[in-house]
Amino acid sequence: MTADPTTLRRLYGRRQGHKLRSGQADLVETLLPQVAVPAGGSLDAATLFGDSRPLWLEIGFGSGEHLAAQAAANPDVGLIGAEPFLNGVVGALGHAREQGLTNVRLHMGDALDVLDRLPDASLSRAFLLHPDPWPKARHAKRRFVNPGPLDLLAAKLAPDAELRIATDHAVYCRWTLLQMAARRDFVWQAASRADWEQRPADWPPTRYEAKARRQGHEVWYLRYRRAD
Repeated sequence: MTADPTTLRRLYGRRQGHKLRSGQADLVETLLPQVAVPAGGSLDAATLFGDSRPLWLEIGFGSGEHLAAQAAANPDVGLIGAEPFLNGVVGALGHAREQGLTNVRLHMGDALDVLDRLPDASLSRAFLLHPDPWPKARHAKRRFVNPGPLDLLAAKLAPDAELRIATDHAVYCRWTLLQMAARRDFVWQAASRADWEQRPADWPPTRYEAKARRQGHEVWYLRYRRAD
């Protein structure tokens, strides 16, 4: 069943922060066209990378440090990053240039627009790390962890694919656990308390996590398997 589009859109606020410096503007003009997700049409590994490699998607990659670390550690995987904020895209571009990453593709916009264009069961892994919690009750519908976006993501994840979610916001954590527990297409992979309290070794940290730790916040790491 196709989800109501009104439950899928407007998952973020304003798109741009501080003015770009000249070097950052140069990244947008020169590197972004080389790594940008093509506009329009269907997407797959061949379209994006010219082969049949596994595809991973990061939904809202912040400044791109996690995306870049995963790309560097997994050179045979194609990493797709979707981020609506220009300053975050610039950050990811900087990491890509500094590390010489060729297995990254970026979409400056809503991740749902990328998901719409991917074939079903085409993603091997997806990341949703420290998303905007939209803490006010009237904004809860903007959270990614809602039936509409999750229905779409579930369709695009292959069986046994992994969804990783991290948050330091207690309301968002509880909301996520409740929403995911109500679904049959995702299975929580926690076997002990350490599984959600300790970041796995192959899960690179983000600046948002570091900021949360400095502020004394707990951080929760949730891993789900896409059920057959």
